[in-house]
Parts: sequence; C-alpha cells; structure tokens
Amino acid sequence: MKRILFLLTFVSVLVLSACGNNEDKLTVVATPVPHAEILEEAKPLLEERGIKLDVKVVNDYVTPNKLLESEDADATFFAHIPYFNNLVENEGFDFVNLGAVHLEPIGAYSNDYDSFDALPDGAKIFLSNNVADEGRILKFFTDRDLITLKEGVDPITARVEDIDENPHNFDFNNTTAPEIMAKAYENNEADVFFINANFAIDAGITPAEDAIELESADSEYVNIVIARTADENNEQLKELLEVLRSEEIQKFIEENYNGAVIPAE
Repeated sequence: MKRILFLLTFVSVLVLSACGNNEDKLTVVATPVPHAEILEEAKPLLEERGIKLDVKVVNDYVTPNKLLESEDADATFFAHIPYFNNLVENEGFDFVNLGAVHLEPIGAYSNDYDSFDALPDGAKIFLSNNVADEGRILKFFTDRDLITLKEGVDPITARVEDIDENPHNFDFNNTTAPEIMAKAYENNEADVFFINANFAIDAGITPAEDAIELESADSEYVNIVIARTADENNEQLKELLEVLRSEEIQKFIEENYNGAVIPAE
C-alpha cells in the first residue's frame, strides 16, 4: 500500500511540474540599447498574455544570427531591413522579417567640424564594417552632391567601391566594427564618424544634440523582429510583435530616447 501511495505521489508531482511548465516562453536575442530595454518594457505586457519572455543580450551583429539558426532563440531584435535582406540573399539564412518596430537614425559625428560643408578635402570618414550600412551612409554624401555613384548602382546596397566621382578626395574607411565606432570617435581617429544610434546611446552620446547630421525619419532602415521562416506563423511571435508595436511601447520609446529612437509607422 505504501508503495502504491508513493507511486501516486510521484506521478502527481510529475503532472504538477508539467503543468507548471506549460506557460509559453519566447527567447529573443537583442543588442543592449534600445532593443533589450524595449523588450524588458514589453515583458509584463506579454505576461498578461501568458507569454514569458527571456531576453538574451549580446553586443555584436553576428551572435544573434547564430543563436537563431541553431534554434537557441526564437527571434532576434537588433537589425534593420537591408541587413536582413543581406542575410537572406547573400549569406543563406532561412529567416523571415516579422515586422518593423522602430527606427534608430544613424548619425554623423565630428569633434572638429560642425557640418558637411566645413569638411576639408581629403577628410577621413569612418564607416562601420557592416556592409548593410554602407549605402545608408553614402546617402549622406550623395544627397549633398559631395560624391556620385557609378551608373546603375542601387543606393541602398551601394559600397565604397561603387563611388564614381569623389571631387573632395574624401578618404572612406570601412574597417571599424559598429560596436566600437563610438570609441573611435572618442579617440578622434578620423574627421567624421558614422555611429548607429543604439551604440551612440550606449556610449552616453545624445544623437539629437551631438550629431552634426542625423538620418531622416523616412529611412527604410527600420529595425525589425526576425525569426526562422518555419516559425513565420507562430502565434506567440505574432503576439510579441503586437506588443512591441502597441501604444504602450510606442509611448515608452518616445519618452525615453529623445528622438534617437523613433516608433515605426
């Protein structure tokens, strides 16, 4: 009889344990600012829907893709659309864009000059080594007729080698990782530095005040939630995006980032 009671008790514990683990859980990989902060703000809203959110914070643009591909995460939140397109078209990742959340305007920063007009011939320009950002950065120069691109080049995917005319002989250097660009700016290693807003904020830089120029709000470089293509119709991921695009999260973004982060339309 004691053995039967023991077995019944053991089975009951197993059942209760299983029930306790039925809560839906999502693991999302994100860079610290603002992505992880936004996700932390979203946690209680997701909990109200019965979804537990686990945020894995990383400091680079490579690890998130590896974790998502290996199924150690359900989604990533750190990248913009051109970066995503490059992952799928050129690097072979089987990922899907679930939707846009916000824009982080990339900015041009300088310790010595307060405008593009003030730049001397031969000025050293630091671009990040993130291929997907090169066209985005070169647009600052093409919009001001400071350079031209070769005929037929798509401005969004343009690279430094696609520059046709460079009358001021600007020295474009695209070897610095985006996560250390703020440090290069601090060390004054060039004349102009292009820093992604998330890394600028993380380094204590205020884009709206410190940049000599910020990207326009109608940029196609909105930040998105990325998942594996097989999970495109996952209901929990759909709810994650709903929460991230909710009025509560939009208000949080508007009130906490002073224009350095803008809710997606």
